Amino acid sequence: MTNTSARIWRFGDDVDTDQIVPGRYAPYMRPDEDVGRFAFVEARPEFARDAAPGDVIVAGRNFGCGSSREHAAWALEDYGFRAILAPSFSDIFRSNAVKSGLAPLEVPEAELDRIKAAVVERNELTVDLEAQEITHPDGLRVPISLDDYARETLIHGLDDVARTLRREERIAAYEASTPARFDTRALA
Repeated sequence: MTNTSARIWRFGDDVDTDQIVPGRYAPYMRPDEDVGRFAFVEARPEFARDAAPGDVIVAGRNFGCGSSREHAAWALEDYGFRAILAPSFSDIFRSNAVKSGLAPLEVPEAELDRIKAAVVERNELTVDLEAQEITHPDGLRVPISLDDYARETLIHGLDDVARTLRREERIAAYEASTPARFDTRALA
């Protein structure tokens, strides 16, 4: 994901993973299935009904708190969300979001207030991870920053396996230059 133009959905502080995906649904969810249908299914039925792929969530502090349920990030990403703007995130949710392809962008409250004011007349934002900024058609520009790992993961759509395979030649060179620690012939 590098750039998305979208409507925003507003949420308050302390949106927990049980609001995002109620726990009773989690045992039946797999990341390769239609898990987006569970996003806010009970907490915000209008969201589950009206949100569109590419929309952006603008939330208060501590988004994704609660249990370490990775299903919450899966559901939002599967629904089509590409970014969440909030002053802070639960650490585990942030990690799960990045690994799922969802950008958790920490934006100071004053900047979020400017964004909320801009979208009153025209509910549209552009989140550009390469340019590291959020823009609004009326001229608003808000800088964003991501750590290198998250930025590379999100821009290039990487998962842990793809990230490792990008270094395949370096791994092979290391293995070729390092003696084996175990005699693998004994295992055959």
